[in-house]
Amino acid sequence: MDAFEKVIGQILDYQDYWTRISFKVELTKEEKVEMGRPTTPRWELDVVGYKASMNEVLVVECKSYLNSPGVHVRDFDPSSKLASRYKLFVEPKTREVVFRRLALQLTEKGLCAPKPVVRLALAAGKIAGSEAELGQLFENEGFELFTPDWIREGLSDISAASYDNEVASVVAKLLLRRK
Repeated sequence: MDAFEKVIGQILDYQDYWTRISFKVELTKEEKVEMGRPTTPRWELDVVGYKASMNEVLVVECKSYLNSPGVHVRDFDPSSKLASRYKLFVEPKTREVVFRRLALQLTEKGLCAPKPVVRLALAAGKIAGSEAELGQLFENEGFELFTPDWIREGLSDISAASYDNEVASVVAKLLLRRK
């Protein structure tokens, strides 16, 4: 959902990341074979953020799931039928190859300093089951989890900031500013 990705991107912008939405990673044929996906098209990442002060690239998979039960911890079990929605989380080789190419691509284009740290996050608009259990899984794996509360807090911060003409900012100001 592009709208949800844009909201997450704007929250990260407010946190001093530059962001790109629907960023395409240009994998080579050899890299596709290495990750066991020789016919995969360009890999698309929902949100890519870069924080220069830390030389950190943040890759955010966005799942709004606002009209569904939500993201569930069991979906991150590689044997789950829904694990295919979370390839970068459940397939270490895929993550390694995509992140290596992403870092190289960003560096070659001058979009980040050499040898950035690349981290993976999930922004979940709705979480099913235990948020604490999902959070613990992510902490154990070294992933970031952006919960619905994190999203609300980010939008609240944006609502208190000076005006900008972004949809998430305008909506946050309309809904969250005190009278």
